[in-house]
Amino acid sequence: MNGIAEALGRFVRRFLRTVLSYFKFVWELFKNIPGAFSNFHTTVEQMHRVGVTSLPVVFAASMATGAIMSWQLAYQFGDMIPMMFVGMAVGKSVMVELCPILTAMVLAGRIGASMCSELGTMAVTEQLDAYKVLGLSPYKFLLAPRLIATVIMLPTLTVISIFIGIAGGYEVAHLYKEVSWSVFFYGVRMFYHNWDLVVGLIKATLYGYFIASYACFFGFFTHSGAEGVGKSTKATVVAGMTSILIGGFTLSKLLLV
Repeated sequence: MNGIAEALGRFVRRFLRTVLSYFKFVWELFKNIPGAFSNFHTTVEQMHRVGVTSLPVVFAASMATGAIMSWQLAYQFGDMIPMMFVGMAVGKSVMVELCPILTAMVLAGRIGASMCSELGTMAVTEQLDAYKVLGLSPYKFLLAPRLIATVIMLPTLTVISIFIGIAGGYEVAHLYKEVSWSVFFYGVRMFYHNWDLVVGLIKATLYGYFIASYACFFGFFTHSGAEGVGKSTKATVVAGMTSILIGGFTLSKLLLV
């Protein structure tokens, strides 16, 4: 029992130290965000990397999400519920929950891991120390542009994902269940509320913050060579996906009342 208690105590102390370090890091990062706009071309490069290069995988995930949901709903509704409710359910679900969270999951695995491994490699090869020696702030030139780019591009990708998800849902409902355009989109329009889209974009913005801040934090404090880079990358993905799931549920409870 003593060994278990000691191990638990060490874990709690390590966790609390990490949380405290994270908040100190985020405070320093936010202080350097205004200075990042003087070097805005770096932010634009990161926006291209986060957004444009992620379009193919976001397209595939969104199309599959809308198609699968539409098929399942049409199958379950059968002849018991009017088919316009397929459009309603697909539109509501992809707008509020599915597309924001799946797009964030894709970027957490793709962009978050990439950012963390890149920054971690710079940390263990002393490139970050070189920035400091030259009088350049890594927060201003490396970290803040990544945070700004991800927070901007994730809502943008989510809007694209929503359109693709609804289109994929319609295609499947039309081809396999013979649901017409007018019936499907009548359901989408009839139950649409602007607040649904706002909630989805608020979630996407928060998810973008989670992904970029964890990637920058774990990458910046990486040590112990290649093994440390691997551990930091794993920690970034786990923390990002966990926060996305918990944050999505919390925001739904707060905003959808």
